[in-house]
Amino acid sequence: MARRPEHLAPPEIFYGVDESRKYTSNSRMIEIQLTMSERAVELLALPEDEHLHLLDLGCGSGLSGSILEDQGHTWVGVDISKAMLDVAREREMEGDLILGDLGQGLPFRAGAFDGAISISALQWLCNADKAGHKPSKRLLAFFSSLYACLRRGAKAVLQFYPENNQQTELVMAQATRAGFFGGLVIDYPHSTKAKKVFLVLMTGGAQSLPKALGTGVGEQEEDQVSYSSERERGKRQRVQRGKSVKHSRDWVNEKKERRRRQGKSTANDSKYTARRRCGKF
Repeated sequence: MARRPEHLAPPEIFYGVDESRKYTSNSRMIEIQLTMSERAVELLALPEDEHLHLLDLGCGSGLSGSILEDQGHTWVGVDISKAMLDVAREREMEGDLILGDLGQGLPFRAGAFDGAISISALQWLCNADKAGHKPSKRLLAFFSSLYACLRRGAKAVLQFYPENNQQTELVMAQATRAGFFGGLVIDYPHSTKAKKVFLVLMTGGAQSLPKALGTGVGEQEEDQVSYSSERERGKRQRVQRGKSVKHSRDWVNEKKERRRRQGKSTANDSKYTARRRCGKF
């Protein structure tokens, strides 16, 4: 059985130049990351037709940030891997990118964000990569600073891969200690392939958790479960709302126009606009 990435090397080393580029050019990995990001945003339950300021924790090369952009939100991404952030800049992501260690806390002012997401990052904080690392203290520093930088009433949704029940209990205990309410939403809990764990945290008091997907699926069907139908549903809803299909020429032009309004450097329109280039999805 393949070893978990967090057991092989610290994240800033594991996600070096080669791994970062491979990660962002793997079509299967891209599909998984985008789908989980869409689900995380859905679990945030953001108000419709509002452009919000969101935080992407462990943003990597910007795959999850691209989902926030698609929905018209501004975002700030934090990641410990410089190589990953370099790939995000090459891909001309619209979010502001910050190099930082989540386990040392977040450097933002109080109430700066309307919500936060994280995809496949939280489990890294459950490991001691250096002699001075203590997972319980690093998790508490992370959750305490996250609680502080969210406006009251905002939510955070963090997808992660707990290694065992002890890790899950540690994460929940430190999040609660930092002031959060909430719990786990486990999609497709009976599936070995599609099962995904989301930690849904709330700052405005206890609320009912969103309903998990696939909770009625039988054991015999577990290997047939996937997120593909959810992703297709998202595409249909996007068209129904009158928005351009992702990566179409109209979608690219809308994205470029947003960058121009923000005063960011933007390539000129040409006959090559929206044509797929190597290394981009």
